Amino acid sequence: MRSDLIYQLALTMVPNIGTVQAKILLQHCEAEEIFHAKRSFLEKIEGIGPVRADAIARFRDFSLAEEEIRFMEKHHITAVFLTDPAYPKRLLNCYDSPTLLFMKGEPDLNASRMAAIIGTRSNTEYGRQQTEKIVEALAAAKVTIVSGLAYGIDAIAHKSSLKNEIPTIGVLAHGLDQVYPPAHNGMAKEMCRTGGGLLSEFRCGTKPDKHNFPSRNRIVAGMTDATIVIETGEKGGSIITAELANNYNRDVFALPGKVTDHKSAGCNNLIRSNKAALLTEPAQLIELMGWEEKTQKPGRASQRELFIELSPEERIIVDLLKEKETLPIDELNYLSGLSSSGVAGALLNLELQSVVLSLPGKQYRLA
Repeated sequence: MRSDLIYQLALTMVPNIGTVQAKILLQHCEAEEIFHAKRSFLEKIEGIGPVRADAIARFRDFSLAEEEIRFMEKHHITAVFLTDPAYPKRLLNCYDSPTLLFMKGEPDLNASRMAAIIGTRSNTEYGRQQTEKIVEALAAAKVTIVSGLAYGIDAIAHKSSLKNEIPTIGVLAHGLDQVYPPAHNGMAKEMCRTGGGLLSEFRCGTKPDKHNFPSRNRIVAGMTDATIVIETGEKGGSIITAELANNYNRDVFALPGKVTDHKSAGCNNLIRSNKAALLTEPAQLIELMGWEEKTQKPGRASQRELFIELSPEERIIVDLLKEKETLPIDELNYLSGLSSSGVAGALLNLELQSVVLSLPGKQYRLA
């Protein structure tokens, strides 16, 4: 049994230590070192203090972590810790990113293109048709689809992804010992078999209680490049997810509906308040996100580089974009190892020299 995983799990169980405090602690030491550190050291860390330091020092329930690991091994569940390379890098840059994620299947949580498709549980035929149309277009652009496995728009997005043979990830508001709603159990298994999977921050035995869904929604919003709202009322989970995506500086799109249709009232409000871009055609979404196929001749950017003297920082950025094609600013900061100001300066110079293009959603690609 992995000792590092025992301590990583234990960190999520300590009273008064939430995701923000865990991230603070991990900036100072590894998970195991946290539990062996002196109380006097821990309480001096800004944001921890004596009460949280005492909670860590008194923690003894490591057997619960061991029990969780046994369950994971039995049911082929993988744990993805905050410091793991497989952890969603887009989500990592959110201030409240989960300390630990549980995963079934083998989805790429850092796929180059990821979009969330969300909406009401009681969709109309219009909502179904538009969801299928959007997923079909995104499949051609090789976009991974993320949603919440709920009835309605979520399920349509997942089923359409399976039909179009692209990975799709369901983010759950409960433990991976169950699928909610149970009617989607077969679909969930198919998602895991076809390059997608299930993701949750909740341990086994956690029920799909109402207060877990907003936590789930922040993962959907944070791990994707764009959030697409198909149909939703004025209140509810889709509105919460769209608000979170805005707070994380992600692009938000909403499908407009008739002003008399209460199932589109939330979408219309998002558009009216400039919290979402009006979406009428999938091609518009693909163009705004910079996901269309490149038409330039191969080697064009490389030829331009021959006549430009790049700084070491600029060379790092260019090499990353050659490898990944399109990257958001958060991921460039993470992958480059440079300071945020260093990345910003290098990108500005590269844009001025027409080596790099700036795309909506703070994304960049080679010109």
